[in-house]
Amino acid sequence: MKKSLAISLLLMGALGAASAQAIDTKARFMAANCAYCHGPEGKSRGAIPSLAGLEKGYFVEQMKAFRDGSRPGTVMQKHAMGYTDAEFDALGAWFAVIK
Repeated sequence: MKKSLAISLLLMGALGAASAQAIDTKARFMAANCAYCHGPEGKSRGAIPSLAGLEKGYFVEQMKAFRDGSRPGTVMQKHAMGYTDAEFDALGAWFAVIK
């Protein structure tokens, strides 16, 4: 009984880690779409703002504003319309940890 409980807990932990890694991988691939304008890992080298290190809540708020049109932008509204709120959260978390 103890052995099967230990194995079950071990498997649940491994599956949880795999799920977290899958989310990070998805966020990394979504963030790659931002690199053309905002630079690799969101580190802009030009006039376009950097995304790296932005606070997650601020990032999400701005992306939602682009999507609903309350923040004007040239191309960002079209980009933002392609993402869900959950994807904004994942992207915000991804960029927030990059220094």
